[in-house]
Amino acid sequence: MRTGADHEGREAVAAVWRIESARIVGALARYTGDFPLAEDLAQEALAEALVTWPREGVPRNPAGWLLTVGKRRAIDGFRRRAALDDRYTALARDLGEGGIAAGGDASSWAGEQPWDPDRIDDDVLALMFISCHPVLSPEARVALTLRVVGGLTSDEIARAFLVPTATVQARITRAKKTLAAARVPFEVPPAAERPARLVSVLRVVYVIFTEGSTASSGTDLIRVDLAAEAQRLARVLTRLVPDEPEAQSLLALLELTAARFPARTGPDGAPVLLEQQDRRRWDRSAIGRGRAALARAGKAGRGLGTYGLQAAIAECHAVAPSVAETDWDRIVVLYEALGRLAPSPVVEVNRAVAVSMARGPAAALAIIDELVAAGALPNSHLLPRVRGELLIRLARPAEARTELEQAVARCGNERERAVLEDKIRQLDA
Repeated sequence: MRTGADHEGREAVAAVWRIESARIVGALARYTGDFPLAEDLAQEALAEALVTWPREGVPRNPAGWLLTVGKRRAIDGFRRRAALDDRYTALARDLGEGGIAAGGDASSWAGEQPWDPDRIDDDVLALMFISCHPVLSPEARVALTLRVVGGLTSDEIARAFLVPTATVQARITRAKKTLAAARVPFEVPPAAERPARLVSVLRVVYVIFTEGSTASSGTDLIRVDLAAEAQRLARVLTRLVPDEPEAQSLLALLELTAARFPARTGPDGAPVLLEQQDRRRWDRSAIGRGRAALARAGKAGRGLGTYGLQAAIAECHAVAPSVAETDWDRIVVLYEALGRLAPSPVVEVNRAVAVSMARGPAAALAIIDELVAAGALPNSHLLPRVRGELLIRLARPAEARTELEQAVARCGNERERAVLEDKIRQLDA
């Protein structure tokens, strides 16, 4: 009986934390004016809940309970430092003289709500901006965003990116120290700074999803939980900045891409190539959500940006009855536009694939050979894989085998590597 209560309490803590952690950290950061301190206080409240809730029951207002404990810890810290200044006085006035029993209702505390409903969007938006601040390294931005905005534990982040938990904890610790040293304020940036800062936020969400949709290493092709977390963050962002077309475009891209997840792997987890996928298994509701988000982005009247163009490409695939009936000419045009807006070797490789479908493998091989001559993507398996597949279509099996062997040597994901090795066996046969 006791074990069941413990499990129920811990499950409640995990559920509340995943849903409300960003709001709690944001509210504490606004109250204390110190983001690193707020994140520590929230973690202390979480630890106390893990001990108290299984023993004394889940409070009627769980999020309010966590926020109250965090505030109380802040006041205790100010007391210990004998800093009885205006900040402490204001916090004490907010908290009141009452206090809340573990099983009590936080909303009864001085008649106050757990946070100011009018400020909640600003709090979470500020939290996203500070987690993705340019002073942090890309790896630190990802870890901190998943921790304070996504509510993931260090262990969960470590499992998602296949790194030791200690590495994740070190990144988060360094990130908080960097923000403190740089005296980054907890605030939504001024309007003039938001576009540039939003780029960093969108990039972090995109990186998280990309790793989830096609894992760079490990035994799974797709890490659905990680991709789903990126989708959740994208939805939060579109609610916070609904008039930003690139936020809507990113959500569209993620929805349209994730719609194909059910058909991308077989029962044994092996990859299923696009031309072999059962399109009846694609998530039509996700496709509908993605197309709706892309339409909202288009209504802004600014033209599609990098995420919008990628979403438009994904839409072409989503609405096509088959590979043969896909509008490859439109996809080529979209990739050409993307290449002008955000030139990169990866975009050119994808453009070459589209060209091969629209105009034949010879035209595509010319694009790939230019990239090879330029020394592009020297450590990636992408270039030799595509070159090998084009050479197969051009009936040049010996050259294709060499390219595919190079792709195998560079590929870090076991599932993708198995597909490449199977192609080599087919050539040998």
